[in-house]
Amino acid sequence: MKVRYRKSAPSRNSKTLRLLSIVFGGLLAAVGLELFLMPHKLLPGGIAGLSALLSHLTEMRLGLFLFLFNLPFILMSRRQINLRFALYTMLGLICLTAGSLALHHFPAATSEPLPAAIAGGLCLGFGLGITVRFGGLTAGSEKQGVRLLNGGPPKSAEMPIMLFNMLILLYGGSLFGWDQAMYSIIAYLLAFEALRFSLRDLSLTQAVFITSSQCEEIRRKLQQSLDREVKLVRSTGPEGEPGTVFCLASRLEEEQLASIVHECDQDSKIVINAARNNRIRALFRNKPPG
Repeated sequence: MKVRYRKSAPSRNSKTLRLLSIVFGGLLAAVGLELFLMPHKLLPGGIAGLSALLSHLTEMRLGLFLFLFNLPFILMSRRQINLRFALYTMLGLICLTAGSLALHHFPAATSEPLPAAIAGGLCLGFGLGITVRFGGLTAGSEKQGVRLLNGGPPKSAEMPIMLFNMLILLYGGSLFGWDQAMYSIIAYLLAFEALRFSLRDLSLTQAVFITSSQCEEIRRKLQQSLDREVKLVRSTGPEGEPGTVFCLASRLEEEQLASIVHECDQDSKIVINAARNNRIRALFRNKPPG
């Protein structure tokens, strides 16, 4: 269990570590793409795979496509994340783009496609995982990141995403050979599993108890921003006695939640405790007030 107050701001060392981790993650992902996957015409799927495919077809730099395709996700998710998170997101994208541009003329790290697929997929997956873990999503919004960690994309998006990746791999196979397509599948699977491994504990559900004299306002704003039920455990007293609000959040949402709460009440106290879903779902059998 941990108690967080508004005055307990992150230390300078923790901010420095966060920035360095985002930079390292973006550069590691760039190494996987430029030194392992791109020289062997391997497509890891997703936006990176589409960027790699267009880079091979047009002979333009991979980094330019990575930046252009990821930037709209950051702009679209601006309303769902705070400014600090958006800046970390942009930093991760800039490091990935700059690393890709800087490494473009370097020779391949290996001449064999299988080791390249393995090393490239792992570098890409762990690089993106480190970037996401320390607050710099390179694509999508915070809510989309939580959905990925909780088991994948929304059900309605699973088929389009699968078809999108299949089209990239099939088209890449027709251009570069089916051996490259098989190695691309290996790289894609390893990248996805490395990403999930590096983020595995961020999806753990946490029980959040908020003590404040502005419980109703906090409950309403959290319910709107996090798109989930928020329980009013104890109302504010008639003489301004603080009440208690309860909700669920992942570690990836802690900063956003704290920002919303402290905008409503600077003197509020937040207690966060890891919990299991099946032990706290019973609290939400009834609809919250309002």
